[in-house]
Amino acid sequence: MSGKRVAAKHKIDRRVGGNLWGRAKSPFNTRQTGPGMHGANRRGKLSDYGQQLMAKQKLKGYYGNIGERQFRRYYKEADRLRGDTGQNLIGLLERRLDVVVYRAMFVPTVFAARQFVNHKHVTVNGKVINIPSYQVKEGDVIEVREASRQIPMVIEAGQSPEREVPDYITVDAKAFKATFLRTPQLEDVPYAMQMEPNLIVEFYSR
Repeated sequence: MSGKRVAAKHKIDRRVGGNLWGRAKSPFNTRQTGPGMHGANRRGKLSDYGQQLMAKQKLKGYYGNIGERQFRRYYKEADRLRGDTGQNLIGLLERRLDVVVYRAMFVPTVFAARQFVNHKHVTVNGKVINIPSYQVKEGDVIEVREASRQIPMVIEAGQSPEREVPDYITVDAKAFKATFLRTPQLEDVPYAMQMEPNLIVEFYSR
């Protein structure tokens, strides 16, 4: 992975004030304050708006720094669906193909997953899909194409001790195959930091 992408992830960690993906190399494993001379004083008590904005930045950042226009579309779709809007939002994000590829531990990061899907390394139910935001459905089978299985990044990801596959996805690691079993609830998702979709709903409802 390029140094530029690593730096970008560390920048997002710093912006949201924590280790967003629970990675061993995050700057927040050693420093709990913001960067610079006044870092310790920068994070006072946030206003309601500030808390809502931070919740949105955390969730957008976690899923590979999704752009505002696309993220707002997810919110509108979540609001249109029946049930709790915050839970629906998490479900829509977790059904992204690049996120399922990341959760299945086929690649080391959600950023890598986006690129991996873009470069046509992944099939859904036997068909090549190269759209990272493609919405996976329950029962869909996601596979790494045979020619792509020896990519060093893929081998490295399978050996990562930093995370486990959540129970809403089953993975046959030897076959490089994952099945998306169900759309998760917030409490099912293995976030390294607390996510607050309810605050994001408040942000867009203002």
